[in-house]
Formats: sequence, structure tokens, C-alpha cells
Amino acid sequence: MRRWPPKALRAIKTPVRSPRANAIAERFVGTLRRDCLDHLLFYGERHLRKVLAEYEHHFNHHRPHQGRSLRPPLHDLSEVIDMASRIHCRRTVIGLISEYRRAA
Repeated sequence: MRRWPPKALRAIKTPVRSPRANAIAERFVGTLRRDCLDHLLFYGERHLRKVLAEYEHHFNHHRPHQGRSLRPPLHDLSEVIDMASRIHCRRTVIGLISEYRRAA
């Protein structure tokens, strides 16, 4: 018999005196839903977890964020980008999203 919610899933209360925390979480969930979840049918929990893991990697390593001057959250500032190199396209999140990068 399965227990709900699963052990890995737990509720986190909004921190005291930080009204923006809920808005930030809602904005991420809305982005996740619009970019990914609204376009797919899931065949089970394992499939959903795989898609969410791929989207998390895309969100943290490639997707530009306005609050970070259009840099991804885990962008290394010491990394030098050769602007003369070729651009490569990679499909991610089960082909929903195209990532474009300069060749290293």
C-alpha cells in the first residue's frame, strides 16, 4: 500500500515576515506548468520525475533569468565564451525545449 504524500515530498511553510516567498514559488510553478507540464502526458510517476529533473537542469543551467542580467542561476562568471565559435542546438525536456550554446 502506498502512502501519500511520498516520503520525498513535504510541505514547507512560508517564512515569517517574507511575503515575497510565496509569490516566488508561485511564479516558478507557473513557469514550470506553462513551459513543460501543459504540453505532455505522463505515463507514471517515474516519467514525471524524469521530466522534472530534466527541466530543473535546464532551468538552473541554461534558461536566462531577468534578475541575473539574463544569466542562468548556476552560470560561472569566470567562463569565457568564444563569440566566433559555432552554435550548437540541443533538444531537452523530451524535445520540448531547444538549448543553443556556443561550441567549446
